[in-house]
Amino acid sequence: MKIIITVKNLELTEAFEDFVKEKIGGLKKFIGFLKTENNFVRGKDAVEFLIEIEKETKHHRKGPIFQVRVKANLPGKTLIAISKNDDLSRAVIEVKDDLQQEIKKYKLKKTELAIRKQRKNKNKININGL
Repeated sequence: MKIIITVKNLELTEAFEDFVKEKIGGLKKFIGFLKTENNFVRGKDAVEFLIEIEKETKHHRKGPIFQVRVKANLPGKTLIAISKNDDLSRAVIEVKDDLQQEIKKYKLKKTELAIRKQRKNKNKININGL
């Protein structure tokens, strides 16, 4: 799992970088089902998180001013989650929650597909065996 953080109109402190990596790194337990032979696909990590943190403008007085965008590159699928908020840490937490839901949906589809294939093969065997 690879996490890449980029910022725009903002300075990234080491403490906040650790906070972001901790929150997004917590999604690792949800992508544990993606087991590949050597955990690499075409020379890249099997899972990459590209995080863009930006302050929309420097002269905002009202409304959400921070935007956090996470692009998760999974094998066969790219998931994107975006959050705007006036509190930067809250925006990161919202993005993590949205991405967690998307990963759960992706996992469900992947596992259901394998189960459906097995059921189909089982039914073929039962029909041919009788």
